[in-house]
Amino acid sequence: MMTQIKTPFGRHSTATEVVTGIDLFGKRAIVTGGASGIGIETSRALALTGAEVTLAVRNVDAGKQTATNITATTGNRNIHVAPLDLTDRASISTFVAAWDKPLHILVNNAGVMALPEQHTPEGWEMQFATNYLGHFALALGLHDALKADGAARIVSVSSSGHMLSPVVFDDIHFAFRRYDPWLAYGQSKTANILFAVGVAKRWFRDGITANALMPGAIETNLQRYVGSIQTPAELRKTPQQGAATSVLLATSPLLDGIGGRYFEDCNEAAIVTKRAEDYSGVAPYAIDPDNADRLWDESLRLFHQ
Repeated sequence: MMTQIKTPFGRHSTATEVVTGIDLFGKRAIVTGGASGIGIETSRALALTGAEVTLAVRNVDAGKQTATNITATTGNRNIHVAPLDLTDRASISTFVAAWDKPLHILVNNAGVMALPEQHTPEGWEMQFATNYLGHFALALGLHDALKADGAARIVSVSSSGHMLSPVVFDDIHFAFRRYDPWLAYGQSKTANILFAVGVAKRWFRDGITANALMPGAIETNLQRYVGSIQTPAELRKTPQQGAATSVLLATSPLLDGIGGRYFEDCNEAAIVTKRAEDYSGVAPYAIDPDNADRLWDESLRLFHQ
């Protein structure tokens, strides 16, 4: 039985507190969706460590504004912006082809939630494509850059929403099931966790670790399709608090060599056998190695068919 990882940080910790005293000068980080929501604060905290940070974003203008703001608030001038559309395979390929340096941190942060039914030109369900498949392709493309660092980390932003659905391998893209935006969201977030499990198994010898996390309930533009955030005010987090767990997994020495785990409130989550009222913990199907293997194989099949 693996020991559950505990840290000095908790639900109210901020990203700035988590990186206090951490020096990543000379290291490079990529944050997808780095120009909105918790992506901004994740990028800002990484900038505070002295790392060179690239915001991989769909909206380049918003990215440039964010980069300027981060430089102004941290003094770090090594903040870059690059276009990336996770639902466009050509965009991912272009981004990867332009990256020619070792990469220390990849934060798979970008995401969408509860979209109306949409599919990519390949027929892939849009939430699964955006939240998971695009990040899978990006990480595969950047594998050699991550390996070159020697101790690289991948951070996979998931959600307690993973408890809404496992990955339904027989009908991932809702070709047969009636589409439900929350089941599709839950499935994509389960996939984010299984990806970390898959990386931990496959890339450990390359010095690459990956962990997944629930950032918490934060009011951002992620809720644009569902109206407003439903979580009671006393249980919500600020974007600074929401970015804390991502930043912890990206930078903390406490996570050296640790992979394939799921964290919430800056600590490893307990495995639960039933969905709790507050959605805390992690569902067994989301960290199951067999599920992770099956998802990895299916993902490769989708990209090579």
